[in-house]
Amino acid sequence: MQRILFLIILAALFLPITTTATSVTEETEKPDEKVSIIIEVEGDPTKHKEYLEAYYPYVDVVATYDKLFNGIALQGDPGDLARMDSLDFIKAIHPITKYEAIYQTPDATETTNSVIPASINNTKYRGEGVKVGIIDTGVDYNHPDLATNYVDGYDLVDLDDDPMETTRSQGMPTLHGTHVAGIIAADGKIKGVAPDADIYAYRALGPGGMGTSVQVIAALEQAVEDDMDVINLSLGNSVNGPDYPTSIAVNRAVELGVAVVIANGNSGPNNWTVGSPATAKGALSVGASTMPQKIPYLYDQLEDVAIGLTTMLGSPAWNLEKDYPIVVGTDRLDDARGKIVLVQRGKIPFYEKAKKAEDAGAVAVLIYNNKDGYFQGSVENGQGPLTIPVAAIPKEAGEWIIEQSKEEKLYLETIFKKTTEGIAGFSSRGPVTVNWDIKPDVIAPGANILSTVPGGYKELQGTSMAAPHVTGAIALLKEAHPDWSVEKIIGALKTAAQPIEKEQGNYYEPIVQGMGQIQPKQAVNTDTIIYEPLLSFGKIDDYKETNKIALTIENTTNHEQSYSFEIPKKEKGLSWNLPQTFTLEKNEKKTIPVELSVVTQQIKKGIHEGWLTLKQDKEVFHLPYLFVSKQADNPKAMGFQFSLKPFSKDTYLYQLYLTEKVKRVEVNLYNPDTLLYERKFLEIEDPKVGMNEGNMKKKDIGKPGNYKALITLELENGTYESYESEIHIE
Repeated sequence: MQRILFLIILAALFLPITTTATSVTEETEKPDEKVSIIIEVEGDPTKHKEYLEAYYPYVDVVATYDKLFNGIALQGDPGDLARMDSLDFIKAIHPITKYEAIYQTPDATETTNSVIPASINNTKYRGEGVKVGIIDTGVDYNHPDLATNYVDGYDLVDLDDDPMETTRSQGMPTLHGTHVAGIIAADGKIKGVAPDADIYAYRALGPGGMGTSVQVIAALEQAVEDDMDVINLSLGNSVNGPDYPTSIAVNRAVELGVAVVIANGNSGPNNWTVGSPATAKGALSVGASTMPQKIPYLYDQLEDVAIGLTTMLGSPAWNLEKDYPIVVGTDRLDDARGKIVLVQRGKIPFYEKAKKAEDAGAVAVLIYNNKDGYFQGSVENGQGPLTIPVAAIPKEAGEWIIEQSKEEKLYLETIFKKTTEGIAGFSSRGPVTVNWDIKPDVIAPGANILSTVPGGYKELQGTSMAAPHVTGAIALLKEAHPDWSVEKIIGALKTAAQPIEKEQGNYYEPIVQGMGQIQPKQAVNTDTIIYEPLLSFGKIDDYKETNKIALTIENTTNHEQSYSFEIPKKEKGLSWNLPQTFTLEKNEKKTIPVELSVVTQQIKKGIHEGWLTLKQDKEVFHLPYLFVSKQADNPKAMGFQFSLKPFSKDTYLYQLYLTEKVKRVEVNLYNPDTLLYERKFLEIEDPKVGMNEGNMKKKDIGKPGNYKALITLELENGTYESYESEIHIE
């Protein structure tokens, strides 16, 4: 495998994540330590490589890149590398931005059952022969549920062939990549969505989930080089723009024929929270849904008390069909037969407590906490699985049972409460600024997902858990239809997705769920494929404007099929021009015009979204649409970064992303404690839409310290908007 070390424009995050405070400091290297950089170059990187090897022999050329951008990876002493900044073919030496990986553990007060990834695979396929690249914190390839499917990988943190998760001896240990890998392709006690898929691991984030854009984009390039069929990136940042460099890199990978699945972000429930690279037009961006749950409770009819049960990992499902007496556990458990045994959490392992009760003839075991609140536990054990259910309950519930049992024998029945399918509150929402695309594209289960972690199993949640469900589904489609293009596979998955309702007859908004919940079996067997079915008509500023989208539809059957649009209800200011009926011959692909006319004076400013309905016989397809009238409440500025230029002692670099044209940008610094004004820090005249970058000299940045940065924009209409950030100057 080609060795890669890679420094590039991108500021990529691991989802779910938050950025650290921006700093002008840079880690200094020891004089005798080699460091690595990427120089972005003009022209042919191979020719420049030859030049460097001839005239700079003290610098090692590690690799050249020409797939996602033109660049050369170098290793050498900091002083030697710094001299290369003057070469005229060097376009840029990009700074490194650091991020921290943060994932969520489900709230133990929510007594939901675990979601097993394999539950969404209702097909006969298992992803056999499909190559899946997982760019993450590494993978515990020794885990018994993953070892069979793990094929290869690369560590872009330590630059070796061992993409193992960070262990405790190396720093703060990680587990996220192993969890993602299990969702996709675990094949053991836990089954992934595609348990026969081939796992390739690319460790891009190191101890504590910390990493840089260097490793993330290096991993993406390496995965493309290794001919992955699909790449899973639980990556993103706070910049909601389609042309941020991360998004551009993803689009290039997709153009090269690789499906790229990206978590939408964990910054919901507000709009405009999807971040790059999930904003990439070519990415299959994924939001998180909550699955319907059948949650067991123990119920006392006389007292009208219901106790929620958290079934332990490794336990059979709690499916008791009648009421049973409760017995408080003792050392001997002479009276346990045919009863539910209650024991307290303590030093003895849960398995041993439950096994003792099982041997005594108990029908189930309750373990109540020894401190306030709910808890999660496991009865996994190599000695053999239990045959009776084991559940955790709060301390107060256990004490209530004990108190009731003192008066008379207590009988409790099992009841079940059903939850409905929904959207996870943390799931980031669209749309994307600048081009106003609808994101996410689809949703998948992302809450309470049980999967592999180093040394065992764990529930995690986030759009990082939703994305690998979709990656696994793509593996199923790839096995079922090996001759289909990536475009066709993605089209089928989107077409078959089903939007979910927040109430009867009322769907969640398109910017919340895209096409809706993925349905792998329907996608595999679909008779129709709608390419790019999420319809964005853009921003409409004129008094009256008509926008047209060319919608491509394919009939995948060997017989003629007829289609018809439902004409939307009339709304003031909106007029649709749709082909009410049309026919596709067998295996025919046809482009259909979808036209929307808007009179802006007759509608409200802001986001307008909804659904168009296309019918084919008994099949109904719901196509989300969106347009923005005049202006929206989107953030105008984001992604403010400030750092020392690589290998420089007195020059600093700033970055600020703008989502629309503004007259002027001014950054002022305030005392973070007193909020008193300190000084003007930066002014950008005539800034551009997209990334604004520049240099600042050390003498111009002022005294060191922690500051609140107030970023003020003068908009084109003469009004002002402000945003806060933080910087630390050392």
